Amino acid sequence: ILLIYHNEEQVAAMSEKDMAALYKGYGTFTQGIVKSGHFKAGDPLQPVATATTVRVRNGKSLLTDGPFAETNEQLAGYYVVEAGNLDGATAIAARIPTAKHGSIEVRPIMPMHEM
Repeated sequence: ILLIYHNEEQVAAMSEKDMAALYKGYGTFTQGIVKSGHFKAGDPLQPVATATTVRVRNGKSLLTDGPFAETNEQLAGYYVVEAGNLDGATAIAARIPTAKHGSIEVRPIMPMHEM
């Protein structure tokens, strides 16, 4: 899975021209990984202000508005891709437009049969 992180305040401050270029970059990137067969799933996420964090302590659910931790960058979306190895996955991740101003975390998905 390729987890996309960016600073929401910086993105919100982008000009319309820069935002349009970012969206165009995502469209081109997504079309490319669909055509190459790497794409399995992916979606942008609503802003971090819409998040709710759930913790269960002593049998009680505790709900907190917002993300699980305060950070400079927030989880903005994800792609699930099929890659032969880490080098292939990181090469795909490097092409995600947000890699130029945010970060992309590459993490293997653990198959349920390994649990």
